[in-house]
Amino acid sequence: MVQRKGIFLIRMTSRSRTDSEKALHDIWAVAQLDSEALEWINMKGEEPALPSTYKTGVCAQSSIAAAGLAAAELWRHRTGEIQTVTVNMKEAAMAFRSERYAELDGSPVRKEPDSIHGFYRCGDGGWIQIHSNYPNHRDGVVKALGCEASREGVAGKLTNLKASTAEDLLTGFALPAGMMRTPEEWSRHPQSLALSELPLLEIEKIGDGPPIEFTSDPQRPMEGVRVLEMTKVIAGPVIGRTLAEYGAEILWINGPHLDVIEDLVLDMSRGKYPAELDLRYQNGRSKLRELASEADVFIQGYRPGSIASRGFSPEDLSEIRPGIICVELSAFSHLGPWAHRRGFDSIVQTVSGIGYEGGKAAGLEGMVHLPCQALDHATGYLGAFGAMVALMHRAEEGGSWRVRVSLAQTGKWLTSLGRANHMDVTEIPREEIEAFLQSEHSPYGNISYTRPAAVLSQTPSFWEPVSSPFGTYEPKWRAE
Repeated sequence: MVQRKGIFLIRMTSRSRTDSEKALHDIWAVAQLDSEALEWINMKGEEPALPSTYKTGVCAQSSIAAAGLAAAELWRHRTGEIQTVTVNMKEAAMAFRSERYAELDGSPVRKEPDSIHGFYRCGDGGWIQIHSNYPNHRDGVVKALGCEASREGVAGKLTNLKASTAEDLLTGFALPAGMMRTPEEWSRHPQSLALSELPLLEIEKIGDGPPIEFTSDPQRPMEGVRVLEMTKVIAGPVIGRTLAEYGAEILWINGPHLDVIEDLVLDMSRGKYPAELDLRYQNGRSKLRELASEADVFIQGYRPGSIASRGFSPEDLSEIRPGIICVELSAFSHLGPWAHRRGFDSIVQTVSGIGYEGGKAAGLEGMVHLPCQALDHATGYLGAFGAMVALMHRAEEGGSWRVRVSLAQTGKWLTSLGRANHMDVTEIPREEIEAFLQSEHSPYGNISYTRPAAVLSQTPSFWEPVSSPFGTYEPKWRAE
């Protein structure tokens, strides 16, 4: 493999790799980075980390390690200094549950799901999952089914429908829903076949331009990098939060008319400047173009095509800002019949057989999801990893770059890691969780949240500014 600037060249040891090291090696290979850099990672702990039939601990540890090691590589690129990265599996697993552990003034902030959100048995005996935690999704389900706005009303309608019919009906209204499939059924599905053509993530050059170096004399790996983030839940915000952890300036944009899940914003806005712009109007789009013209990274996690329709496709952005890194997040990837389908972590688990296997392992009829939003969080860390790799490519050879990640690609990777069969593992004790939390005062009040799971030896990770609601900041860049 051709040596790239900023890549460690160190002799590999001959010892056998752990599952997490193997997974990290595969991630590194997808990005075509020199594998000898992996000698600077230290991954402690082992499965089981959480109760699961899948290796969620390996998934968490390796994806977080990939982002941390990319930050270390970026630091070496900028300073010539080598630093090690340490990731504890249990702490990585807790990071994958960050939204569960966040507290405000000593009380959990996590809210119960909407009453009609969840699993339903259909008339043919099949199961369907409905995601309705946003008011527009809840209202859409009620309208599509023609029922009263209650769980009983939804269940009554679904008992008269086949699971496949219900899926077609709800997704036909662009609603997030999915029928439970076995892994075998999913493997034959056209969307799964389309995914088989894709790697875990994609990093590609989409435009020409001269190399753009980083600012000089940094104190943190991502210092001086401007990131424009337009995301919702959870994977997209994790991308921005991870880049913020390493020092990037994150301007997180939301429309003032769009619903948010405030407890998630509290957890995901660490290190960001949450602001509002209304892209329905010309002045909002003009302001976003102005911000994009000075951005290094643009993260997009809305339904595929929605941001592009406003004039902000990767191709548009590469003209607005030659040398920009565009990170695109989707549920089911950019290929296949479901490329434009709306989806969330739980929906992808349901349709791909992950939920079915969880139920089977637990000895239950129906679905049991993973013990954390593993597809969301892993995809977020992988997206951040891809962004940092693309920034190094930009510094070396120039051009604009696109990074593509999807929940479904991550799900395919998770299942490839093998099975753990640790459904009977006890939950992490509260006192152990508290040892990995940190607290600070914010506009919300006194908040506690999971600390960074990747420990870099020379540049300790932290988030600044503190968590805050959308609209706290003006939509403008702060760093000069």
